[in-house]
Amino acid sequence: MGNAKTRAALISVISNSILIVLKVCAGILSGSVSILSEAIHSGMDLVASFIALFSVSISSKPPDKQHPYGHGKIENISGTIEGILILVAAILIISEAIKKLNNPHPLNETTIAIVVMLFSAIINWFVSSYLYKVAKKEDSVALEADALHLRTDVYTSAGVGFGIILIEITGFVLLDPLVAIFVASLILKESFKLCRKAFNPLLDTKLPEGEELIIVEVLDKYNDQIQVHGYHNLKTRQSGSQRYAEFHLEVDPSLSIQEYQTISEGIQDDLCYSLDNICITIHVETRSF
Repeated sequence: MGNAKTRAALISVISNSILIVLKVCAGILSGSVSILSEAIHSGMDLVASFIALFSVSISSKPPDKQHPYGHGKIENISGTIEGILILVAAILIISEAIKKLNNPHPLNETTIAIVVMLFSAIINWFVSSYLYKVAKKEDSVALEADALHLRTDVYTSAGVGFGIILIEITGFVLLDPLVAIFVASLILKESFKLCRKAFNPLLDTKLPEGEELIIVEVLDKYNDQIQVHGYHNLKTRQSGSQRYAEFHLEVDPSLSIQEYQTISEGIQDDLCYSLDNICITIHVETRSF
């Protein structure tokens, strides 16, 4: 599991490094603030990719004496930091675009600029799709955050490329900083979404409604048994890819210890079958009708 996540994060680091060099060169040659803003965006992506690479290597470590619940939350910390980095990138882009609005000038070497932007969009589409696939399979918040960075970069790079094409057609050079501001607005939106998703598990927020419903459906199935009188105090949370659920199970006092254990193991098996990476704690209580 860890190897797949680490390999995906490493691919992201390599692709971002190459694209930064291309964008910086294209931005300098063309004098386009929107391309330089994309270089800044990719620079933040590269930092985020390094953070993701570090976090997935740590989160894959098994629980130890100091971390009995594992290291999964490092991915949530990583995702939060990445969201903040996206926010910083957006602010830098807006700042540069405002300067360009006040002092517009024609672009140079637009052909190179267009090719680099569209090439960047294509490469990031494939890399982000791969990261999303691995993130979904491994349930990795850090990789999903990295994939979100790159998918945002797909749209912004393509937007910048087509913006430069429009500048060539219309001669309206103010399109360059206007496109950069539009890019920044998209980035701001994604940064808030990412920060919210990554940060919530750090506060031990409960599992998504759909996942809790699965747990409830499994428990309700056991309520039909004569010896089980119900359950209460269901609590759930998530740490990285690891899910946790605990609850109090009410059973008939006439049951033997072996029968308690059989019922508990049956519930755990059903929940593990229904949800990946879930750790269940059952507090058994006796209660008569």
